[in-house]
Amino acid sequence: MKKFEEKTLSSEKIFTGKVISLQVDDVELPDGKTGKREIIKHPGAVAVIALTSENKIIMVEQYRKALERSLVEIPAGKLEKGEEPVLSAKRELEEETGYECEKMEHIISFYTSPGFADELVHMYVAHNLKKKENAAPLDEDEFVEMLELTLEEAQTYMDEGKIQDAKTAYAVQYLQLKGDDIINERVLR
Repeated sequence: MKKFEEKTLSSEKIFTGKVISLQVDDVELPDGKTGKREIIKHPGAVAVIALTSENKIIMVEQYRKALERSLVEIPAGKLEKGEEPVLSAKRELEEETGYECEKMEHIISFYTSPGFADELVHMYVAHNLKKKENAAPLDEDEFVEMLELTLEEAQTYMDEGKIQDAKTAYAVQYLQLKGDDIINERVLR
């Protein structure tokens, strides 16, 4: 047994939706007792840090029903079945912003809520952006407004609670730490 492993005794699918599914597992705990685990299965997602030639961060504002409010976020979206994360990142960048990029650099993959969900987000930095003339359209149920923020403006948005999701907060902090390296790499090309 792996350290602290919880062995699945049974699993019951409760719900299967368009994006997620929910199951309840009966498990044997490391001490031999039993417990229940409610688990959300998710196909995974991508998120993109994209800087304009003026070093502004491309973000989108969209309504999040679960929160009953709008948030400002970096471009992101779920993986389609069988889709490679890097291709999904390029697709989401184009759909949500109208930009394409020369190169997508993977920087990290992280679990969003490992206590109850298996969603894994793959984060990329988009290099050498250019506006695409005939960009792919948004999904029919998706409504976003694109913004371009300086790093200082993004920090202010965090302070004001306009940016509150983990992937975007991570992106802002990543740029605070590594932004000069990304900018210098572009300038040296």
